[in-house]
Amino acid sequence: MRTQGITVALPRLFARISGRLRVYLQLIKSLQTGLLLTTGIAGFTSAVCPVAEPVTLLAMSLSLLLAISGSTVLNMVYDRDIDARMPRTMGRVLPAGRISPREALVLGLLLSVVGMAWSWWLSPRYAAVVFAGWFFDVFIYTIWLKRRTAWSIIWGGVAGGMPALAGRVLAVGTVDWVGLALAAAVLFWIPTHIMTFSLRYKKDYQLAGIPTFPARYGDQRTQLIVAVSSVLAAIAMGASAVGLGMTWGYLRVLAILGFGLFVLALSSVLKPSPRLNIGLFKFASVYMLGSMLLVVIEAI
Repeated sequence: MRTQGITVALPRLFARISGRLRVYLQLIKSLQTGLLLTTGIAGFTSAVCPVAEPVTLLAMSLSLLLAISGSTVLNMVYDRDIDARMPRTMGRVLPAGRISPREALVLGLLLSVVGMAWSWWLSPRYAAVVFAGWFFDVFIYTIWLKRRTAWSIIWGGVAGGMPALAGRVLAVGTVDWVGLALAAAVLFWIPTHIMTFSLRYKKDYQLAGIPTFPARYGDQRTQLIVAVSSVLAAIAMGASAVGLGMTWGYLRVLAILGFGLFVLALSSVLKPSPRLNIGLFKFASVYMLGSMLLVVIEAI
């Protein structure tokens, strides 16, 4: 009878654990977190061959994953009232009540503390950049500016660029212009991400009372800013690739991707449409992921 009880209880326990893990994965926005983590890995491998330093690369990746995930969860906790007002986000786990704010807060703090402590153990300078990204994201962008000004996305972009810079700092031991260029590429990509959503879901943001560029400056100017920021992201990425001494074969692929981004950006300004804006957003994300992967592949 006891064996039979254990047999019945174990599947239930595993089901509860897997269910909770699925909730946690939604809290950390796994796709967004994965992209930012890729930029951190690219920053590290831009100066260190991953085959030569696999342990350090793994430790950096895990510490960065924890810190990024922690900041994302804390943002979700703070923004749960906003999410509950917007049709696009009201189904998220916090406004839907699938996890309590207290549990999410504890999870976010735990991930943040462990991630930053691990970062400090690896390198104080690396940890300083990781903490800067966390601080800008949670306190400057989310808590202080997001509900006050549309220009908060600049600070969100700064936070988004910190993983790439952190990886580079861990590899070379200091902040250099290549690391800053990698961070700038992500910084300029962020407006493409955020402004595209603010254009597509303008009514949602109005319901939530969040200031956006379309509401403040109009759709046409916002589309122009999205296009310009996309091109600037490509320029920053190209500059960092040249600074890294990327071989011509990889540079050619990067140039083709950059040209495609430029064409889409120009088209979105000359003939703006919701479909084209989403296409630019998707291609800009592919460009950012692809360019960072090119840095990693080149290092191998």
